[in-house]
Amino acid sequence: MTSVEDAAIVLDAGADALGVVLATSPREVDVERAAAITAFVGERAVRVGVFRGRADDVIRHALDDVALDAVQLHDPLSADLAQELRERGLAVITVLAIGSSTRGEVDDERADAILVDGPSPGSGRAHSWDVLARRRFTHPLIVAGGLNAANVARVLADTDAWGVDAASGTEASPGRKDARATRDFVRAARRWFEREE
Repeated sequence: MTSVEDAAIVLDAGADALGVVLATSPREVDVERAAAITAFVGERAVRVGVFRGRADDVIRHALDDVALDAVQLHDPLSADLAQELRERGLAVITVLAIGSSTRGEVDDERADAILVDGPSPGSGRAHSWDVLARRRFTHPLIVAGGLNAANVARVLADTDAWGVDAASGTEASPGRKDARATRDFVRAARRWFEREE
């Protein structure tokens, strides 16, 4: 989310979680804006802070000001920061960028969930899910990368993922949500998850 208005769109669509990107990205927000967005959301959805290329001290500073329920980390997690996140009661989502020479492994031990994305996380590019057929994870799997209302059910069928993460597939332009695309995406994902209930 880059604005309270976009957070309202996502909440109205019925999403279970939303994120604020505190990393270099077309969707990057500063700590002040992230705090305003997460305060608006309150307990209506899981609030995720997305960090990449940030020192532990920068992450700690953000956590002091932004109300979060989980952090999504694109970098290796230090033992000290892992302990502090646990003490703060935050869930940890670590990222595995498949097809990337630098992100072929992920620290399952310190994670609560694993997010699998393409070689350039946040790019909105679709990628092959073949690697997931060969690898098993010890924690819930979240899939990302070029997801939209038209393909989310197929990707869920191929991966049997616990959750999905979409940005570009729910936007009118980078960092600006499209209400219809967001609603259609959430509806398509929910149909898949509720198919056996």
